[in-house]
Amino acid sequence: MNIKTIGGRNEVSDVFNLYDLRVKVVASEKPMVCDHQVGEYFDVIGEMIVFPEGGRNSFTLYPLAAILPLLPAKQRITNKNDWMTTDAVIACPDPHCGGRFHITRIATRSFSHAETTLVPLPDDSDETSESVLTDVHSTTD
Repeated sequence: MNIKTIGGRNEVSDVFNLYDLRVKVVASEKPMVCDHQVGEYFDVIGEMIVFPEGGRNSFTLYPLAAILPLLPAKQRITNKNDWMTTDAVIACPDPHCGGRFHITRIATRSFSHAETTLVPLPDDSDETSESVLTDVHSTTD
């Protein structure tokens, strides 16, 4: 939880940061057979997919379906050793298409928890505020 000092007392801040992303079509050694154009892109700003003014305002469905699950994770601050930090090129799901999609973190934006959800932040004394991960493969023999 973020704590900031205001007027000599500590207050909990509900601010968190996300990256704005750019997803850009790049070429590979294989020809593109889907409707991708090298250099086309869209941005992800908060929870919005934004197409550039004057550009194409559409994107092919199947590559978008492959890219979408990765975008919320790419928006979050990750450890420098995490593959989500280092790996940025996604292949078109059509095995015959050479289209690739490069995801770039282009800016950081702050959001307020209260402005993005109706679920309240847990109290520091609330034991449910900590998630406990268990190994589903462990045995209790």
